[in-house]
Amino acid sequence: MPDAAKIVPLWTAHEIAAATQGRVLADFEATGVSIDSRSIEPGDLFVALSGARDGHEFVVQTADKGAAGALVSKPVAIPAVLVEDTFRGLERLGVAARERAPQARRGAVTGSVGKTSVTRAVEAGLRRAGKAHASVKSYNNHIGVPLTLARMPRDTQRAVFEVGMNHADEITPLSDFIRPHAVAITTVGPVHLENFADGEEGVARAKAEIFAGMEPNGVAVLNADNPWFPLLKAEAEKAGAQVWSFGAGEGVTAQLTGFAAGPNGATITAVVRGETLSFPILQTGVHWGLNSLCVLLMLEALDVDRETALAALAEFEPIEGRGAERLVHLPGGTFTLVDESYNANPVSMQAALATLGARKVAGRRIVVLTDMLELGPQSARFHGDLAAPIAAADIDLVFCGGPLMKSLWEALPPTRRGGYAQSAAELVPQVVSAMRAGDVVMVKGSNGSKAGAVAAALGALDLQGQG
Repeated sequence: MPDAAKIVPLWTAHEIAAATQGRVLADFEATGVSIDSRSIEPGDLFVALSGARDGHEFVVQTADKGAAGALVSKPVAIPAVLVEDTFRGLERLGVAARERAPQARRGAVTGSVGKTSVTRAVEAGLRRAGKAHASVKSYNNHIGVPLTLARMPRDTQRAVFEVGMNHADEITPLSDFIRPHAVAITTVGPVHLENFADGEEGVARAKAEIFAGMEPNGVAVLNADNPWFPLLKAEAEKAGAQVWSFGAGEGVTAQLTGFAAGPNGATITAVVRGETLSFPILQTGVHWGLNSLCVLLMLEALDVDRETALAALAEFEPIEGRGAERLVHLPGGTFTLVDESYNANPVSMQAALATLGARKVAGRRIVVLTDMLELGPQSARFHGDLAAPIAAADIDLVFCGGPLMKSLWEALPPTRRGGYAQSAAELVPQVVSAMRAGDVVMVKGSNGSKAGAVAAALGALDLQGQG
């Protein structure tokens, strides 16, 4: 019986050395790249970065887990490539991966809200269309972007990268690494305001850095409903990009004309380049009306046909922590848990509340909200202002966790107050004891304020998952 086909290595030691200006200490072939000793897969190249701990301390441990070799700045007892600086080595490896795959169409997604979900949905379309590559998790910073590039196989046809920032001048070098053929800015809102003296305009200008590294005649997919659209459009055109727009108004490339939510998703109606479309998605969030059009335009810009793009959207499921739903079984029936616990800001909060208000419920609409972080000196106002969309959505009970959410708690009428605590952990018993069959409960907050702990506690009530 013939041998199984040999796995084509992602990198050989000599290729790594050539890319990183390093020296081979002992030969090896790698099928992956990792910076985390805890999640090493057999065949990985381990890049020994220096952070809170020096990655060199874990090199031998990674070999025990099956790492093929390491990228190091000091001699080690396993096969390795020696470089002067492992972080610079990772960056150079990413650039080499990009340059050896000139056929790959590359896209980049940023925005104050929705960039991870849009990136994942674009990825779904790319994978249907051919050999695709994408960011994993939210690897969108100065380490995550070059790492994602370094993992890109040489035969990749299309790739999409998530790009994030907390400060000005962070996106420019990431765009230069990716050199995207198409970019999307989902929206701009009051996020990371504490880091911008000029407020939202500073955020908009920081997002516009995504145009810095674009390939000639690239495509910029922009949200025409966002108040910063004129600024972003001008910056995109200054960079030589074509602007394709999406929104609910007239004069856009893709116009949203309808969003009808159902029990298992929604139906979108839109006019895209003059063609009327009606298509299903598995998302129920109202923000997915515009998100879906952003995805369609990005896929078009990356040479994915419309039929393939719509099929991908029809099967793309909500991501855990970003709108995923589940039924939780109680002795008297079930309640619905909507997990929005991964992130929060004023824009995404209002969209999530509107979505909950639009759905039909057998019992009560309940929200559990923890602090929205990094909003700067107007933080208290942003939290208190949520009382209005809560009222508009006809929410029955509100549970607030964290010192910043105290502003919302004080703005709520007594009839809507479910419970308050100084932290998510302290809030859990109040929320758990309030659940009844027929309720729909949404949990939302910034990741750093531990909203996920509340979602996990509610999920743990499920009788079907207990023995």
